Amino acid sequence: MAESKSISNQQHGIHIVAKPIGPRCNLNCEYCFYLEKQALFPQGEDYVMSDAVLQAYITKYITLQPTPVVEFVWQGGEPTLLGVDFYRRVIELQQSFIDQKQITNSLQTNGTLLTDEWCEFLKANNFLVGLSLDGPREIHDRYRRDYGNNGTFDKAMQGLKLLQKHGVEYNVMATVARETAYQPLDVYRFFKEQKVEFIQFAPVIERTGDSHASQLGLKLAGHSALDQEERHVEVTEWSVEPETYGDFLIAVFDEWVRNDVGTTNVMNFEWALHAWIGNPSPVCQHAQACGKSLMLEHNGDVYACDHSMYPEYKLGNIVHDDPLAMAKKSIDQGFGAKEVTLPSCCTECDVLNACWGGCPKHRFSKSYNDEAGLQYLCEGYKKFFIYTRKYLHTITQLLETGLPASYIMEAVKGPLVINLPNNK
Repeated sequence: MAESKSISNQQHGIHIVAKPIGPRCNLNCEYCFYLEKQALFPQGEDYVMSDAVLQAYITKYITLQPTPVVEFVWQGGEPTLLGVDFYRRVIELQQSFIDQKQITNSLQTNGTLLTDEWCEFLKANNFLVGLSLDGPREIHDRYRRDYGNNGTFDKAMQGLKLLQKHGVEYNVMATVARETAYQPLDVYRFFKEQKVEFIQFAPVIERTGDSHASQLGLKLAGHSALDQEERHVEVTEWSVEPETYGDFLIAVFDEWVRNDVGTTNVMNFEWALHAWIGNPSPVCQHAQACGKSLMLEHNGDVYACDHSMYPEYKLGNIVHDDPLAMAKKSIDQGFGAKEVTLPSCCTECDVLNACWGGCPKHRFSKSYNDEAGLQYLCEGYKKFFIYTRKYLHTITQLLETGLPASYIMEAVKGPLVINLPNNK
């Protein structure tokens, strides 16, 4: 398998996702959990990160980060709304530190505002672009619409073609909503037809609003079930169904493992392979513990997680506070302590090391013995991890022998005869 282009957490440092435009976006995607966060800011807010906040962020994140690589991740809302000049300023500020650290930049975008100028800049400055694209037109346009209720497929595809034209490194993040999950091969084959080499599938899971959300002026409930007295478990009509999501991943995996190993990289499968090899998970949702992946808002406020942008999870402000100290504060308060709060069915599960209970935001279901804190997608994840482990075990053996993972494609088609180097 090729090296994944996923954005990974630093093992010993911290990871910060920056929202330089806050929750402002040019699209009005129905399943977006972040647009409504505008209710948490003063009316009339422009949601633009000031130069003072930007300087404080870049300086502190680089100089206080204990790891040799510092990964800047720019998200939104829609971060391209700030224009290219904002990111030219980012590069200018980062230049002062290039002798101290290896600095990388990633941009998550809906792609609809990309131009030749944008892509020339992204290519020249080695940005990795994450493009939000859900699949073929009828799937993408179901929920990804603009404020005039128009589909955005054509504009997103134009963005994809521009990235490809200019040779910008990119991957595609495809959300899997309820209806999408019933069309796994339509989605996967579409991406292959478009010559997309790196794909990440992200399940849509949102609870309808509880009383706390209503008090904040929000429609969706997003708190961790572990911290809520009121455990609201009703999900939105677009949230994916647990077992169906597992079936979606299995259907894509079956096609991938027979035809596309080494040419198409599905990050979800690489995460599962990490677990088999015994490596720490590259993504927080399947890590043994989380809490070191912070979120920075446009005004400098820092929160415990991208999915926990609520007043009680605010840790401080990047202008005045130390990001490492804020991460320690979050962990000391118990955020991200997944292992100690798992229900017994998880601790007894034979695929625990691949899952680790999933994202705390999604642990609002109850187990068969009525224990709280079960991952909503447990049924689907377990089905997927159990189904794929024999294949991942074989891939692990191939890699340990110095052979390419792509040999698995011959193994699943029939008896595999491998000529080892030097007749060993």
